[in-house]
Amino acid sequence: MKQYPTISKQTQNIYVYAFDKLDGSNIRAEWERKKGFCKFGSRHQLIDGTHSFLGQAPELVKSKYERELSDIFKKERIDKVVCFFEFYGPSSFAGIHVNEEKHDVVLFDLDVFKKGLMPPREFIKTVGHLDIPKIVHQGNLNSEFVDSVRQGKLANVTFEGVVCKSNETDKYGHPIMFKVKSEAWLTKLKNFCKDDDKLFEQLA
Repeated sequence: MKQYPTISKQTQNIYVYAFDKLDGSNIRAEWERKKGFCKFGSRHQLIDGTHSFLGQAPELVKSKYERELSDIFKKERIDKVVCFFEFYGPSSFAGIHVNEEKHDVVLFDLDVFKKGLMPPREFIKTVGHLDIPKIVHQGNLNSEFVDSVRQGKLANVTFEGVVCKSNETDKYGHPIMFKVKSEAWLTKLKNFCKDDDKLFEQLA
C-alpha cells in the first residue's frame, strides 16, 4: 500500500490551494471496487483495530466515509485507490494521542491506482462535498499570507498551520506540496522536544 510522500517546508510563490493542517496522525486506507476498504495503515506500518492508539481509525473511516466514497469511486470508474486521512482528537499533538473518545478522521488526499495523487482542483471537485480540511486560501502565495499563518492570524486555521497544494507537479509527477507552520505550534513542539533536535526535526 502506498505511503504518503514527504511534504516540503520550502514555500514557493505559485498558485496553490491552502488547506488547514489538522494536528494528528496519517492514516492510509486502501479501497478496491470488489472489497471496499480492505487494508489500513499508519504512515509506516499496517494497522487494525488492535493497534494501541490508532485502533479506532479503521472503523471511523468505514463508518464515516465508505458508503459515499464507494459511490464516488464507482461513478468515476476507479477500481483501486489509497485514501489518506488525518486521525486526531482534542488532545492530539504532533502525532501523539491520549486515550479519549472524541477522535475523528478527515479525508485529505487520494492516490488513484496507476495515476498517483489526485491534484487539488480535482480532489475538491470529486470529494469536496465530504468532510475535508477547510480551504483557507486559493491563489498565488505571497509573504503576507505566509506571515499570517506563522503569526496565527489566518481565519479557519486550527493551530498547526496549513498545507499548500498546487496543480503543478514536481519531478516525480506529484502535485507540488509544502507546509507552513504557526510559530505558536513550533514553540510548543520545541518545549515538548526539549533539547532533542532530531526529534524536533522529525515531528516538525
